[in-house]
Amino acid sequence: MLENIEVLCHSSIKFKKEKVIYIDPFRIDKEYHDADIIMITHDHYDHYSKKDIDKIKKEDTKIVAPKDLLAKLTKKGFEQNNIIIVEPNQEYNLDEMKIETIPAYNKMKPFHPKQKEWVGYVLEINHVRYYIAGDTDITNENRNVKCDVAFVPVGGTYTMNSKRAAELINEIKPKIAVPTHYGSVVGTNQDAIDFAELLHPSIEAKILMKE
Repeated sequence: MLENIEVLCHSSIKFKKEKVIYIDPFRIDKEYHDADIIMITHDHYDHYSKKDIDKIKKEDTKIVAPKDLLAKLTKKGFEQNNIIIVEPNQEYNLDEMKIETIPAYNKMKPFHPKQKEWVGYVLEINHVRYYIAGDTDITNENRNVKCDVAFVPVGGTYTMNSKRAAELINEIKPKIAVPTHYGSVVGTNQDAIDFAELLHPSIEAKILMKE
């Protein structure tokens, strides 16, 4: 289920399936210009990075993002028909891929207010459901996510820490869990290790972050 999937840096994930999909591209190491689809969870510099989008964007790249990014994407030169604006708790179909939007927000911290309507995503690709949580705490909405693979933030400060992330994963019970959001802006490799050790034995932990 993780074939041709990379965690590049922080929360930056790359899928190379039928389409090349980037989620929250950040600190991309060179010019690729290979993105069929770019998906942005929210408008923070480590998730919506203009210079990194420039490294992967090509002429017909489609970009999926919350509504508060519309003006920036238009100004950046994306054509209107290649911009897919999303809201939480919705379902979309894009190039034969099913997308569900899961609210992503903090409950007791100011960094990601619920009213911003920022999101995580569930992508259904070849009958496998991948949950990319975005920057979030445990919420009523993500406690009900059904997925095969979950990518969850573990670095703390702005999101769940390793303990809380493990609590969420042990509740929603994916087959595989992958830690993200550590190692650069916030969090350490030890957070990923701690997260893996806290998972129920029935759930496989995979640390994919490039060192």
